[in-house]
Amino acid sequence: MFTYIDPTVRERLIEQGKLIRIDADGAITDPHAPPEPGARAISVLGPIPLPLERHGHQYDVEWYASVRHTELSKATELADELREREGQQSFAILADSMAVNSVLVLGDPETWKNPLVRVHSSCLTGDVFGSGRCECGPQFISALERIAAEPAGGMIVYMSGHEGRGIGLWAKAATYLLQDAGENTYEANRSLGLPDDSRDFSDAASLIKYFLQGEPFRLLTNNPKKVDDLGALGVTSITRVKHVSGIGDANRRYLAAKRDWGHKLEDEDLC
Repeated sequence: MFTYIDPTVRERLIEQGKLIRIDADGAITDPHAPPEPGARAISVLGPIPLPLERHGHQYDVEWYASVRHTELSKATELADELREREGQQSFAILADSMAVNSVLVLGDPETWKNPLVRVHSSCLTGDVFGSGRCECGPQFISALERIAAEPAGGMIVYMSGHEGRGIGLWAKAATYLLQDAGENTYEANRSLGLPDDSRDFSDAASLIKYFLQGEPFRLLTNNPKKVDDLGALGVTSITRVKHVSGIGDANRRYLAAKRDWGHKLEDEDLC
């Protein structure tokens, strides 16, 4: 946490080239200059060697953490206030509302030619708990395996603020109860007065622009809307690659609802 808010550490990381700032188009900007009013800027921290051990396989990954500059500035202001009040015990609240996204890079980006990319929405129940109510955990592992098998590698953009297609963990828990009462995943969102899908892919688009520098890539997704959303944000030359994994009795109805909503899934994919 203090990496984000301690000015001395921040300057050291900037000098080392480990902390940069990019604009909405993925171009590197001056990390000391205040962004233009209304402009979106993202701070990127890394690379950080992160050996991953999943299902008996080890992957050599370079991890980059990213956060919107506006959120970082608010955290810094609050940290200064807490220091003045000697509110050390309150520093934990700085992490509560800061969405820190991640990029996991496999291989050397300098050698990438039409790399394989996954933009993965965070899912505590699936990615961490191993829930079978969705296919998120198996999709993450499968993406890691498929990208690692690529000769030149690729990357996973992990979006931390996307829990429950953007509604958050608390609301997601409520939708599960509504689903158990008979509603599908989209009906449950609507019952709560929430959109079917409220995810914002603008940060993912900026990160893709920075890391790929306009190179064409293959996107692991069954969701054409994700391709369309990224395209609307200026990310072009995308080839969609089907990504089916983790189908089971507990999530077939959920996946059928996604298919009916527009995901490119066939009947045989749900068997």
